[in-house]
Amino acid sequence: MDTQAVNSISFFSREITVCPVCKTEFRREELRTGRGRLIAGDLSDELRRFYQPSQKYGEINPLFYSITVCPGCYYGAFNSDFEEIPDSSISAVSVDKELRLNNVTKIFPDLNFMEQRRLFEGAASYYLAMMCYDHFPHEFSPAIKQGLAAYRGAWLFMDLHGKYPDENYDYLARLFYRKAGFFYPLAVEYDSDGTESLTEVASLGPDLDKNYGYDGVLYVSALLEYYYGPDSDGEKRILALEKARTYVARIFGMGRASRNKPEALLTKSKELHASIGAEIKRRNENE
Repeated sequence: MDTQAVNSISFFSREITVCPVCKTEFRREELRTGRGRLIAGDLSDELRRFYQPSQKYGEINPLFYSITVCPGCYYGAFNSDFEEIPDSSISAVSVDKELRLNNVTKIFPDLNFMEQRRLFEGAASYYLAMMCYDHFPHEFSPAIKQGLAAYRGAWLFMDLHGKYPDENYDYLARLFYRKAGFFYPLAVEYDSDGTESLTEVASLGPDLDKNYGYDGVLYVSALLEYYYGPDSDGEKRILALEKARTYVARIFGMGRASRNKPEALLTKSKELHASIGAEIKRRNENE
């Protein structure tokens, strides 16, 4: 058995992937998951699963590998969508190549998607996907995919801030959280009026360890409003918080349907509901 393969974190697929936008040929990097590589740790209030470093493999972050990025034109999309981009979107993604390159290299000047991914490529991949989904039609549910890309991108920018605290990655993380805070409620709205479907998305995450489905989307929408929503206008802030509290209340609800939902999500939803309620009360008292 190849000792190097056994001890590695990822591998490059033998199968060649051809970029549907620029026809660059490359091999996808994929995560190895066996032999105790992933040691699950805590679940955060943001529904992010943390993993403990192992003595043998060190730090592993599965989030690095869920976006396929063409190393030629920096077209990026979730793995299941990368080769499925419709012909109607290819031209627009191709035209935006220089914009993508300029935007992402201002932040990360030495990216290399031909080698094993680092935290830099991981964060950049979600930024690229967020830009590319601008050109996908509604049947691909791009709003929630942009929201998910922004949300995970924010997580990775916060990881970068932890490693490089003087590089302003926390500022970028806040921008991505706010982007996610725009796309998540938009996706709920689109699902309600039939513009886009959430049920057609294979996994709504928000992390990779568990799919919390539609309830998870409602929870994240409310959480992003609570922590990152604009608050310069007090009256609008109260209205936004009341809407967020309604989202959360729909999760834990009443009766048997509630009992069948993940305990972690129910607990965190009730805590968020209480926190939002306390802020609404405080703001009303100060009006």
